[in-house]
Amino acid sequence: MSETGNRLRKLLESPNFDPQNYVKQLSQQSDGDRDLQEHRQKIQNLADETAQNLKKNVYKNYRQFIETAKEISYLESEMYQLSHILTEQKSIMESITQALLLTDKDETSKEMQAAFPKETEEVKQRTLTSLLEKVEGGKNIMDTPGRHLVYNGDLVEFDVDNMSPIQKVHAFLMNDCLLIATWLPNRRGTVKYKYNALYDLESFAVVNVKDNPPMKDMFKILMFPDSRIFQAENSKIKKEWLEILDETKKNKATKDRHKKEEEVPTSPVRAEVSTNPFDVDDDEPADAEESVDLSLEWIQELPEDLDVCIAQRDFEGAVDLLDKLNEYLKDQPVTPRVKELRLKVDERVRQLTEVLVFELSPDRSLRGGPKATRRAVSQLIRLGQSTKACELFLKNRAAAVQTAIRQLRIEGATLLYIHKLCNIFFTSLLETAKEFEMDFAGNTGCYSAFVVWSRSAMRMFVDAFSKQVFDSKESLSTAAECVKVAKEHCQQLTEIGLDLTFTLQSLLVKDIKAALLSYKDIIMEATKHRNSEEMWRKMNLMTPEALTKLKDEMRTCGMGSFEQYTGDDCWVNLSYTIVAFTKQMMSFLEEGLKLYFPELHMVLLESLREIILVAVQHVDYSLRCEQDPEKKAFIMQNASFLHDTVLPVVERRFEEGVGKPAKQLQDLRKSTRPVRINPESTTSVV
Repeated sequence: MSETGNRLRKLLESPNFDPQNYVKQLSQQSDGDRDLQEHRQKIQNLADETAQNLKKNVYKNYRQFIETAKEISYLESEMYQLSHILTEQKSIMESITQALLLTDKDETSKEMQAAFPKETEEVKQRTLTSLLEKVEGGKNIMDTPGRHLVYNGDLVEFDVDNMSPIQKVHAFLMNDCLLIATWLPNRRGTVKYKYNALYDLESFAVVNVKDNPPMKDMFKILMFPDSRIFQAENSKIKKEWLEILDETKKNKATKDRHKKEEEVPTSPVRAEVSTNPFDVDDDEPADAEESVDLSLEWIQELPEDLDVCIAQRDFEGAVDLLDKLNEYLKDQPVTPRVKELRLKVDERVRQLTEVLVFELSPDRSLRGGPKATRRAVSQLIRLGQSTKACELFLKNRAAAVQTAIRQLRIEGATLLYIHKLCNIFFTSLLETAKEFEMDFAGNTGCYSAFVVWSRSAMRMFVDAFSKQVFDSKESLSTAAECVKVAKEHCQQLTEIGLDLTFTLQSLLVKDIKAALLSYKDIIMEATKHRNSEEMWRKMNLMTPEALTKLKDEMRTCGMGSFEQYTGDDCWVNLSYTIVAFTKQMMSFLEEGLKLYFPELHMVLLESLREIILVAVQHVDYSLRCEQDPEKKAFIMQNASFLHDTVLPVVERRFEEGVGKPAKQLQDLRKSTRPVRINPESTTSVV
């Protein structure tokens, strides 16, 4: 920019610039209209330069934005992997913590016994009665005989969703239940608390909550589908609560088990011996019930352990417990106690199934790929729900593929977009197939569902493919290249035994047929237009370079004998119309062969025949109408080129590409043999 332009720029960019004063001064200093026009041109040039710089900066920043978005995408993927690693480490640490708690169990029990010496039943009940007098609405709690206090203390309840403190409570742990009472803001005499909830010990599970400052010293009580979180005063009191709750629950379970075992008939009756051989022995159910030992500790705690595993998302541990129970009861008779246990376990199985189904739902994150579903799928299969696992897995992958296709940005170059589309789709399909084969290796009945899903996924791919390639009216050469890319990617699936080539072809046949017919019409219209302006003159290419280029083009088209039609200097002994027709038709043939498959055989063949007939009929009409012997001889030479050179090349190339001869093209060549000229007259003879 000139020095004047720089001064003008600085003036306009100054913070104290006043447009009105500037225009007023400019009007006073100018000598006339010409000075104002020159100044206006300078400002316009400055505005154009500023706009150009703005466009460059926008483009530069746009590129930086794209690069930043890619980096963010990579970072998001790494964070997702890191989240999985941290989840696994969390699970490991929790298992280590549980092991350490079990190791210290005996020592803690001794300390508890020393800290809380055993009292008589009467003293415990008296203590509980005195404490319950301080609870508003808790008078009826002592109506249950044998109920006594085990432990009590102040706790703070937190909201499960946002982990904010709700209220201060006082918990009373009794030998068969847990009472939660809230503090009264306005005390009335000896009453300090208000009744809130009473839970039977068998109706809830206790889960340790990992410390996450400032949230620490907490534990959770699970009453499906609800839960409550409480915070102890310190870690020691929290440990006491966990240990005493666990010990009290076990004592109650043991006591209930012994009570059932000790139950005997009050008046034994002597069994009568029946002589009827068809009578059923009534002693068998009782003997069978006695033979099934459900007093084992792990069986008594099984429902509670399942609740804990589901709450902690330990799906493998939950299914392991179920397998262990099924193995134990496999050869055992079905007794009322077994049925009761089965009902409790079936409810947990239903809850576990719902959680696993949610893990596979498309609403969950789809960025983990097919491997992210392996955990939930494998556990559903172990639960005997392979059909549901297959259905959910395929729905999850369909949503992932559809999302990936939607997120693919449409590029300006169609071929570049198709390369990206094929890479995303067929890579996802290949990964899904490998993961499916790994997850459902022992369930051959699910393979038919995968084949059906593959066809529907291919339909989704073809919709996106056709919308970009055929609906946008791309050239036939571009469409042929895009279809070739799709076929090559489809062939990659054969390495896992999945051949979808026929499906791809059947879905594309309609669009390819329409493209071939449309391009055929374009060639025929262009040929007819050139024919209408035909002067039947030799081609003069003016320069040797142009002649060499034409020879190379015709050689590429397969016209090896084209040399004999070139004359001296830069002349070609053929009409421009015939040469242009030859190049256009051979291009159509090559692109059509790239798009070829058996369903399109007659479409391509008839299109070639119609295109050739346009040129042949024009030559025949010109021979009949032309009266000049020299021009007639030149037309005859062009007809000979079509019949002896072009048509045989078309037949041979079609047979090479298709694999079988084209009888229609052979018949067409025989019916259009060249015309010879009678030297004694001006008429032509066939």
